[in-house]
Amino acid sequence: MSWLDPAGLYQPGDTVVHRAPLPVRLAALAAVGLAVVVLRGPWPATGLLAVVLVAAVAARLPWRSTLRGLTPILVTATLVVTYQTWRRGWPLAVELGADLVAVVLAATVVTATTRADVLLDAAIRALRPLRRLGVDAEQVALAAQLMLRTLPAFVELADQTRDAARARGVERSARARLVPFAIRAVARAHDVGDALAARGIGDRA
Repeated sequence: MSWLDPAGLYQPGDTVVHRAPLPVRLAALAAVGLAVVVLRGPWPATGLLAVVLVAAVAARLPWRSTLRGLTPILVTATLVVTYQTWRRGWPLAVELGADLVAVVLAATVVTATTRADVLLDAAIRALRPLRRLGVDAEQVALAAQLMLRTLPAFVELADQTRDAARARGVERSARARLVPFAIRAVARAHDVGDALAARGIGDRA
């Protein structure tokens, strides 16, 4: 994990997907989202999912970590397919499940082949026309970057707290895990806030 890729999502590579210009990748992601809305029926949906799978293979995403990251979506899709098959039939169930997985996997391909700082720079450029409406593109990008860096840091804090509880033999105690985690998380938030304040970030004239 680095400051350029705080969430650890980027997978370096020299594939055709990595070399594609960012606007092309974002346009392809938007096209997938539009196709999900426009296309109807199980076969177009599964065809779209197949195309996204080909893109993921072309990007050479590590399947083990990719599947681990997609597990919540796959579980959700399974529940949706099961419920919709019972309520409205398998064609709609397959369509909804395939659409859900296709959109999330397409977004995964984009984030895995694009550094976080490049995505944030693109977001800043896209938001600058909204400056007249009072939107501060740099502040929005900073908030997004802080969020990306904070989430894995909190996961690391949770792992450290769990290991400490296990070393004391109280890993089954929710209090022994939640209280230290909450204290350390608040302390980290205060440290980040102090660092931002020291640099004058967020001050208004």
